[in-house]
Amino acid sequence: MTSLWKKKSHIDELNEMCKKTAIEYLGIQFVEMGPDYIKASMPVDHRTIQPAGLLHGGALVLLAESLGGLASSLCLENSQDLPVGIEINANHLKSSRSGFVYGTVKAIHIGSRLHVWEIRIENEKNQLCSIARLTNQIVSKT
Repeated sequence: MTSLWKKKSHIDELNEMCKKTAIEYLGIQFVEMGPDYIKASMPVDHRTIQPAGLLHGGALVLLAESLGGLASSLCLENSQDLPVGIEINANHLKSSRSGFVYGTVKAIHIGSRLHVWEIRIENEKNQLCSIARLTNQIVSKT
């Protein structure tokens, strides 16, 4: 299978570039990368739960947008281009109280100025907790 990624990167590099961001603060770690997907883990702990002790939906959306934004950036050939999220929706299907959740991003559409991604977030039992769709617009940094 031909790789979707125009920029070659390793998991360690992805985690390094996210230091001192919300991604690092929430404990998100990129854990696996294939030719057409990236997978990340996020703990269900004091950083990611809401007052009732359940995983916060906003934390799930942050995981989804982080995966989709990073994936778009790896698809860009021009270093002057930058992906920006313009729309995200998420359906939260199952709650979590502990452990980890794992998000996997895959492309739905990669165009010259729009990228659309599906992000599936599952718990440690491989049960679907949330499914999101993210649209990124590709803009010039200048």
